[in-house]
Amino acid sequence: MSAQCIEKGEAILGIEFGSTRIKSVLIAPDHRVIASGSHEWENDYRDGIWTYSESAILDGLRASYLDLKKDVAKQYGVKLTRVAAIGVSAMMHGYLPFDGAMNLLVPFRTWRNTITGPAAEKLTEVFSFNMPQRWSLSHLYQAILNGEPHVKDIRFLTTLAGWVHFLLTGKKVLGVGDASGMMPIDSVTCDYDARMVSEFDALVAPCGYPWKLKQILPEVLSAGQDAGSLTADGARLLDPEGDLLPGCPLCPPEGDAGTGMTATNSVRERTGNVSAGTSIFSMIVLENPMSRVYPEIDIVTTPTGKQVGMVHCNSCTSDINAWVSLFREFAKIMGLDTDAGDVYTRLFKKAMEGDRDCGGIVSFNYFAGEPVTGLSEGRPMLIRLPDAKMNMANFMRAQIYASMETLKAGMEIMNRECVAIDRVYGHGGLFKTEGVAQNLLAAAIHAPVTVMETAGEGGAWGIALLADYRIHAEGGESLENYLQNRVFAGMKQVTVSPDPEDEAGFDRYMERFMACIPAQKAAVEGMK
Repeated sequence: MSAQCIEKGEAILGIEFGSTRIKSVLIAPDHRVIASGSHEWENDYRDGIWTYSESAILDGLRASYLDLKKDVAKQYGVKLTRVAAIGVSAMMHGYLPFDGAMNLLVPFRTWRNTITGPAAEKLTEVFSFNMPQRWSLSHLYQAILNGEPHVKDIRFLTTLAGWVHFLLTGKKVLGVGDASGMMPIDSVTCDYDARMVSEFDALVAPCGYPWKLKQILPEVLSAGQDAGSLTADGARLLDPEGDLLPGCPLCPPEGDAGTGMTATNSVRERTGNVSAGTSIFSMIVLENPMSRVYPEIDIVTTPTGKQVGMVHCNSCTSDINAWVSLFREFAKIMGLDTDAGDVYTRLFKKAMEGDRDCGGIVSFNYFAGEPVTGLSEGRPMLIRLPDAKMNMANFMRAQIYASMETLKAGMEIMNRECVAIDRVYGHGGLFKTEGVAQNLLAAAIHAPVTVMETAGEGGAWGIALLADYRIHAEGGESLENYLQNRVFAGMKQVTVSPDPEDEAGFDRYMERFMACIPAQKAAVEGMK
């Protein structure tokens, strides 16, 4: 049946550029993943900038798709030549400025950079709206403050998903969720906030640039709208072997926040999700606006333009990965051959045997700066009391706490604001081991957390769903109803409520964590 679906061109292709992996999936009309491919990659730190090169982006796109083709051939013995629709998603924010010939003017500045403090602070003041450092407009204004000569030559500014979508379709568009990570969105018009656009143009007018802000930004589209079709050049870029035929529609390109909301059925008011991978962020769809501006909370949107309160943290699993790699290296020295997945599972389960407050151990997983806690740079760091109970259970519990400690600091603000939350879904690799990160996240945010059987599918599946919705949206069905009735109805899910002892233990851990932030700042200043 899946083979016939692929041969008839009924499968949907979703591609997502994550921090460490570019994943491609094919889903059937019933939304099952029927084939997948991936390509591992890592960002580079060059001249003080976190970046991915143009060649890494394009080569990685092709490698991921080729791996998908191989999976299709291996599983079904057929050649992938047609798809019904395509969706492209990627890490949100960052800075990709192009000239009139679509040449990239400076290397891609990713969301991970915390180098736009003065710009973010000024824009927050001008707009009366929290402008995070990683947002595209903060990067643009910082380049202006720095007097960077390339700014005058900018003719298009977009995100990673927006650029890849342009290469496939020739369209300079962006999904509203991804666009809301470039600059603020008016949820009534589902377009850039007109007042803020005017205020920005007035702010930079003395510079005499030959462009106005809206002239260089992508057109904003909501989920289901026409975002163009795969061109012949786009098909050749994606599949240099020449098997893929052009012509299929693409949905608006989205950011990883929007695909995370889609993949967890969290696009209605009073729902939310936590996405945990290299970074971690919570997304709560707001029933009412926040009472005031909080620098710890970003206001973005769902793929249909509804306001979302977002707590974004730059670091999540990277330090856990580093420690697991170290433990596996030690095992190899001892003559033991280990499976990575098995090591993660065993260590995660061991963490649940630890003291609720980690026994006097505190871990900072800061590979980059964390604006939520006021850090412009980060240094991974382990701190413990002299009489700490230093055992594997406490150590691993501290590592998992560390993956969500900064998120917890931001979510406490929403708790104080009495933001209404009916359900929070967890997704991403952190939740693969049942009964561990899910339980500890519930304790962190003081709310029930649900994990569905699709928790490990992530954003590639989410953007594939949005591509499928692009085909069905013409019937007038809302994205909320499409997801609820067509995708998630009857899907297996597990919900856990916070354990009061875990909540109290995590709160004690957080007291120590917050007290150690000056030590983290000192490490940043002293360790270069």
